[in-house]
Amino acid sequence: MRNKRDVYLDDRPWEEALEGLLKHLEAKGTLQPANPELIAVEEALGRVTAAPIFAANSSPHYNASAMDGIAVDSALTFGASDAEPRQIKLGERAQVVDTGDPLPPGCDAVIMIEDIHFVEDDVFEITSAASPWQHVRAIGEDLVATEMILPANHTIRPVDIGGILAGGIGKIKVYSRPRVALLPTGTELVQPGTELKPGDIIEYNTRVLGAMVKTWGGEPIRRAITVDDWDKLKEAVCTAVEEADMVVINAGSSAGREDFTAQLIRELGTVLTHGAAIKPGKPVILGEVKGKPVIGIPGYPVSAALTMEIFVRPIIYRKLGSVPPEPEYAEAIISRKMPSPMGVEEFIRVKLGQVGEKIVATPISRGAGIIMSLVRADGMLRVPRLSEGYRAGETVKIELMRPLEAVRQTTVIIGSHDMALDILANHLRKRFPDASLSSANVGSLGGLSAIKKGECHCAGTHLLDEETGEYNISYLKRLLGDRPAILLNLVYRQQGLMVAKGNPLNIKGLEDLAREGIRFINRQRGAGTRILLDYKLNQLGINPDTIYGYGREEYTHMAVAAAVASGDADAGLGILAAANALELDFVPVVEERYDLCIPGEYWETPYIQRLLEVIATPEFKEQVEALGGYDLRDCGGVMYRQGI
Repeated sequence: MRNKRDVYLDDRPWEEALEGLLKHLEAKGTLQPANPELIAVEEALGRVTAAPIFAANSSPHYNASAMDGIAVDSALTFGASDAEPRQIKLGERAQVVDTGDPLPPGCDAVIMIEDIHFVEDDVFEITSAASPWQHVRAIGEDLVATEMILPANHTIRPVDIGGILAGGIGKIKVYSRPRVALLPTGTELVQPGTELKPGDIIEYNTRVLGAMVKTWGGEPIRRAITVDDWDKLKEAVCTAVEEADMVVINAGSSAGREDFTAQLIRELGTVLTHGAAIKPGKPVILGEVKGKPVIGIPGYPVSAALTMEIFVRPIIYRKLGSVPPEPEYAEAIISRKMPSPMGVEEFIRVKLGQVGEKIVATPISRGAGIIMSLVRADGMLRVPRLSEGYRAGETVKIELMRPLEAVRQTTVIIGSHDMALDILANHLRKRFPDASLSSANVGSLGGLSAIKKGECHCAGTHLLDEETGEYNISYLKRLLGDRPAILLNLVYRQQGLMVAKGNPLNIKGLEDLAREGIRFINRQRGAGTRILLDYKLNQLGINPDTIYGYGREEYTHMAVAAAVASGDADAGLGILAAANALELDFVPVVEERYDLCIPGEYWETPYIQRLLEVIATPEFKEQVEALGGYDLRDCGGVMYRQGI
């Protein structure tokens, strides 16, 4: 076992690191496509041709009728007109045919059945002459024997399968799929379905990475979990190098006590790069063992996926004799300031939606361990190495992960978080399969600010006016001025203190938050829940500074509930539905009104009208009420109109 800590050898631009790896593999002679294999054409979808494919026969291989009608010697029809119809008797030079029938000898044209009038059982009349070879598919019209159907290094599409079979070819040579061994490492890893204990991490990375390899045309070989043991990891890597064309070691690429990957690759072969100037994914290792690429990628899922895209994908395509398809891009407006560290190229996933004439990009969580940022992303923003980030409202180039038309059908909601929005998104997609909902949780004030800047179609808000006790209206007037807008109620909901099951600390109300030993977790500044808390504390005469954890912030009710459920906090203010979801106890504080603020210009658009239709359905209401803590007495009702 090796205990010596490794350090980053490099902080290289990723393009330079990738080029160095590819050149090294080329020099070793292991980057060229794998040996061809012969497979049935029906099984060739997505495979890459290893040689040109030439037709064995013509298509059609005989002169064929292209219509139902009568095949004739065109000379028999000359002179036919409306004034002088021509009558022709069925025989050797005039025979009834169906589409696809061989053209009888002595015939060189087909007259459509619609243009024929039978005057007797075996005599027909026509009023226009047939030109030679009309409505006839001549031999080789589609494909001539020996003609090239497809070149080498071509990825087989569904239509290609038809063309190859039409040319009389039943089997073709394609490049073997590059075999990519995926080695999950870490003593803390457990297989999906295992009963979890503290410290366990579900091993899903290699499932994700394996699916990526399949998408790119490779063959993933998922190996068993290897614990953090030098000898066992060495054995696993050596076995993988023998059986695969490439090895990907997941985790152990950094410089911790049990991060062995770089040392191990160096002992078995060559480390070309350890550390690339990217974020996330900086600790990536690019190496080679016995002429085969061995890549060490970080364990965090976002880092793992990104480094696979940057460094593994190009190698797979090269070994298939192909090149990766060019991504699609779109210009978008950044919804909020995005600082980024100098010296690294940062890859930031974003949600997209078209608001008015512009596409708005809202950053998703930038944490390297947030798998749901991969699930929810519509696009990727790259922040150059020599940039410090982007200002709010700046136009940027986004690499699309979802079709642009789908982005244009997305209703963008920015503002306060509520679990009913997730249900709304699901029912919207079920009722309107081409539509979707994008929800960004930035708090009620952040939502109204997004409306003011023209960055969303509506905002979730539950802002209490401390003077009037009214919700949302005074804030709308103050922040939006005279801009036309509508407040549409979604729900009334119970806000209260979420506490551990059984309420072991006997927390009865907000006044108990100031007790010694009580650990609180708060919502972020600008959230309606935070404003409600401050209002209530002021009523009770409680100084927030006396509450331990008042400065600790989360952005959603579920995040607060999770902190309490995990024992990281004793109490947090949130909605009953979140407490129920994680089986917490709940101390009611107040019922509040949660509205959607909708700019007047979007009220009649499909973005909003689709939501109204879904909100009105019994299915939506029943599912929201089942969460607990909701009252839908005004659901879908207009609570206030401004300038409309």
